Amino acid sequence: MKRSPLSHLTVTFAVTAGLALSGCGGGDPPSGGSKESINVLSMNAPQMQNLKKLTKRYFTAETGITVNYTLLPENEARARMDREFSSQAGHYDVASVSAYEVPIYSKNGWLVPLDSYAKADESFDQGDIFPNLITALTGSDGKLYAEPFYGEGSFTMYRKDLFRKAGLTMPQNPTWQQIASLAARIDGTEGAKGICLRGLPGWGQNLAPINTVVNTFGGTWYDMDWNARLTSPEFKKAVQFYVDLVHRHGETDAARSGVLEILDAFREGKCAMMYDATSLAQSVESDGSAVKGKVGYVAAPHDKTQKAGWLWTWAWGIQSASKNRDAAWEFISWASSKEYQEQIGKEAGWTAAPAGSRESLYANPDYQRAAAAWYQQEYTAEKNSADPKNPGVGPRPYTGISFVGIPEFADIGTKVSQEISYAIAGRQSVETALQKSQKIAQAAAAKYRAG
Repeated sequence: MKRSPLSHLTVTFAVTAGLALSGCGGGDPPSGGSKESINVLSMNAPQMQNLKKLTKRYFTAETGITVNYTLLPENEARARMDREFSSQAGHYDVASVSAYEVPIYSKNGWLVPLDSYAKADESFDQGDIFPNLITALTGSDGKLYAEPFYGEGSFTMYRKDLFRKAGLTMPQNPTWQQIASLAARIDGTEGAKGICLRGLPGWGQNLAPINTVVNTFGGTWYDMDWNARLTSPEFKKAVQFYVDLVHRHGETDAARSGVLEILDAFREGKCAMMYDATSLAQSVESDGSAVKGKVGYVAAPHDKTQKAGWLWTWAWGIQSASKNRDAAWEFISWASSKEYQEQIGKEAGWTAAPAGSRESLYANPDYQRAAAAWYQQEYTAEKNSADPKNPGVGPRPYTGISFVGIPEFADIGTKVSQEISYAIAGRQSVETALQKSQKIAQAAAAKYRAG
């Protein structure tokens, strides 16, 4: 498919100055790009590595635009991105922002609105992108600030062979109470634990699944007056349920188990169930997995709500200070396109295509064949994930499903996750963990209560 140079489009945006922070560290950023060159900052994930490999052949050869990538471990990439965007240094034209950063960055004027670009670029097909991702990447002013590269929801993975052996049936839309009952009944079958769940501290580790439990149990981090609610009956019930489930039927040393550890345990046949990201299915079904072809996939467990899965995306945003906005959009419109999905699918296999962002991928017979074991459930999880603006029961003053969409959450979420991890390890009670967490969350929101 021939790409249309954006030099034929006339799009103007207002630049809003960002806040200034000092310090760089972690190596020098690249020098500013040019009309024929842009600088892209991203985490060093396999999907990004694949994109980098294909850029020269499929993008630069077509557009004449050279792309200079800086790929870093996720924590380093986030730290550099925060410094870069808050200072509006202009070293990077494009960065891989997430559903967490977009509301914060856009509110501060650090990102370029993309509505006019997307509207003018008909070949991009904005209508093909999942609406809930568009919602997650839209600022409080109603403008779109990033385009998804890939997305993920969450679902329940279970061993069909073990369930048959134990005479059990997995519901298509299970409740958490049903999951707990099934975990108890299947625990020990062929030496497998009942369920694998994240226990490792980190706002992107154990809090990701725990917050979906909190939401569906009726809890919230804050009420509409920004009073912390971590010791409320609903919040406590959710965390106590999660901790008890891990204690009774979870993996050994759960407090040290993050997403990679429980994925390895599940792939090795050590767990009968796992509740986690839809993006893990590819690894579960890959060569070398002891459970390949033996796994079933159903919806994320729920309680008071009808749906309870999380929604996450890594997306491309343009820094307001960029002097190469048209070229930056040209890159985004390729990297987030159906065209790129087809290119990587042919080059590396269709399961390498960045999933979870476009409707058309799930209608593609090639992807359906390659991801036959899970694509339908992945699609359903993406379409039916919780609403980022209303993920639970009752109103709340923030957006986010597996996180609280305020700048302070990266810090307070990490601290709270540590307290809950201590409870998972048996070093303190859930009540004690939440009493400490309540104080952390209450102090962090003082400025919001002050108006």
